[in-house]
Amino acid sequence: MTATSPTPGLRARARRLIGRLGAVAIVTSLLALPTTASPAAAADDEAEPTVTLEVAPAGAILPEAPLTAGVSVHNDTDAPLTEGVVSLAIGRTPLVDGAALDAWLDEDASTGAFETIATQPTEPVRANEDDVTSVLVPASALTGLAPGVYPLRATLSGATTGTGDELSTWDLTSGSVVVIQAAKPADVSVLVPITATPENGSLLTADELADLTGPDGALTAQLDGVAGTTAILAIDPSIPAAIRALGMSAPTVATDWLARLDALPNDRFALQFGDADAATQAHAGLGDLLGPADLTGLMKSSDFATAAPTPTPTSTPEQAEPVLPDNSVLTDIRNAVPGILWPRGDVTGDDLATFSRYLGDDVVTVLPDSSVDGEAGARATAGGRAVLLTDEDVSERLSAAVVADDPTARDRQIAAAAGHLFLTAAAAPNRPLLIGLDRSEKRSADDLRAAVTAVATSGTGLAGLTAAAPVKVETTATPDETRAAALQTMLDDETRLQAFSSILEQPLALLAPERNQMLRVIGVGVSDKAFPKRVAEHRSQTVDTLGSVGIQDPAPVQLFTSAAPLPVWIRNDLPWPVNLTLITQPSDPRLSVQERTPVQAGAASNTRVTVPVEARVGSGEVEVQFRLTSPTGVPVGAAASATVTVRADWEGIGLGILGGVIVLLLGVGVLRTVLRRRRAREASDADAAETDAAPAASEKESE
Repeated sequence: MTATSPTPGLRARARRLIGRLGAVAIVTSLLALPTTASPAAAADDEAEPTVTLEVAPAGAILPEAPLTAGVSVHNDTDAPLTEGVVSLAIGRTPLVDGAALDAWLDEDASTGAFETIATQPTEPVRANEDDVTSVLVPASALTGLAPGVYPLRATLSGATTGTGDELSTWDLTSGSVVVIQAAKPADVSVLVPITATPENGSLLTADELADLTGPDGALTAQLDGVAGTTAILAIDPSIPAAIRALGMSAPTVATDWLARLDALPNDRFALQFGDADAATQAHAGLGDLLGPADLTGLMKSSDFATAAPTPTPTSTPEQAEPVLPDNSVLTDIRNAVPGILWPRGDVTGDDLATFSRYLGDDVVTVLPDSSVDGEAGARATAGGRAVLLTDEDVSERLSAAVVADDPTARDRQIAAAAGHLFLTAAAAPNRPLLIGLDRSEKRSADDLRAAVTAVATSGTGLAGLTAAAPVKVETTATPDETRAAALQTMLDDETRLQAFSSILEQPLALLAPERNQMLRVIGVGVSDKAFPKRVAEHRSQTVDTLGSVGIQDPAPVQLFTSAAPLPVWIRNDLPWPVNLTLITQPSDPRLSVQERTPVQAGAASNTRVTVPVEARVGSGEVEVQFRLTSPTGVPVGAAASATVTVRADWEGIGLGILGGVIVLLLGVGVLRTVLRRRRAREASDADAAETDAAPAASEKESE
């Protein structure tokens, strides 16, 4: 409810006039956040930095007591803001109900005159900085105000930025409420959910735990904020499970954090694992609540001590296996009250009956009071089923307080929450009230402690809430069928993954993270805006996993011999080795293949497999189809095929031709040898004949 109305210099006035005419000063939710304007003015505000004012009383006060209020000046301009004067005024007509309170905080609508109760100068504020002024209101200025919720307005005047033509004078207002307590405050309890979401969506890693439970970690801040308060803790059991699953490898700060949690005296109960929403599961028609898969698949044996050696008759005892804790040990919340569910608010009467089937007739369901119709009060029954109702108006404002940017903003939200709480208590006298903080992993310890201590007055805890006399209410919520349908789809995907996981030696290494991630997708803290994206991301991851093992596209093969190995490459993108069966089927009997080939594919690698083939009589092209299955026969990946060109008779023909050539060459060689020898013999005979004829001729001549 902060208004900004500067008085600019002449040139500045000319530049801003059009934009200023469209600006509408409105209050923000809760205690007057800086003004929200029309779209045209919003664009102008982005171009022209402004000065804003916020006021927040320092908690509720008793009648006739002094009041201290913090007034914060935010100078978002590039020029220093000079000193000014801040004044506080109170409306002496109390706000009668929650609607009137909202109208004042959101629309600056109030009845009755305002009376100035304090003035004080403010300090100069440097460019782009803030300054807080503490204003003390004497008790005498509040004389005569009965217990109630009163509108409070702060006004800053006389402060300027710039000089000359750029001079702007800022007259600012901001609204809040002053709560004057009754003599006997209401019995109020606060539920604080403690959750943490891992990056991988399954279990927090050692590094994540070291950060979260370290001195500046978010989980450490949660314990710091609730320590010493009466807050009731709602704990996601996946947090202690992640610590215990690491065994001896768990960071020391994480085990210390868990020991500190166990030692806190605060009442507590366990949320569903991963803060999964029970209402979504009921709407999906599940017979039982989903829980985590066996988490032993995510543990290392080396992180746990071995069991005592088993006695044997021999002198050497057998080495025992390490003892791994089961899910019940991993997820145990020490001193947790059983049988409490805290789902989303879209719970119907049928859902309450389903919860009784899940956890027994004694189950207690925590719901926002906006989900029911009836009298105010924490303890109620709906259709005979026990429920605890949180005040939604107070819960929203207190949830905003614990994630505020600065102490003044936090106190402003707390004051708004206190105002609503006072009015609710007036409508439900002598009944306990309950506040439930939103799921958040960004609370600071100081903000959480300030918010809880400002409103929590009950020391009876869960026992006091459940023992109170209940009021009767009727559920009015409408179930979110979109979430139920998405859950059914993810469960169908999980069934496919269960079959696919038979390729692994340890299927739980794949299935346990998948289940954990699905539980977080349907988590209570997942907003309606974020839910479709979470579902799409989860389903995309499932599709990627199912397609992570397959056959690389085979290349065409030329087969020139009667028998040869056919190469096939198997792709495995999983971080674990897999066991597969490669099934090979030719389209034609001209090719004989080994139908089933066992395959062991290495993790995150491509594995070469050779399939023996044999060509029969005939030639041509044969299509060979390849399929992968798990050892149990579950199809894995897509089928692939390769074209094999068969030349089965080439080898015989080639050998025949080669044999014929050899025979021919041998024949020719033999023939040439015979002919050569024959010619040699004939030549020899001719020489001998000539030799014999020569003496005869000589003798004849002699005669």
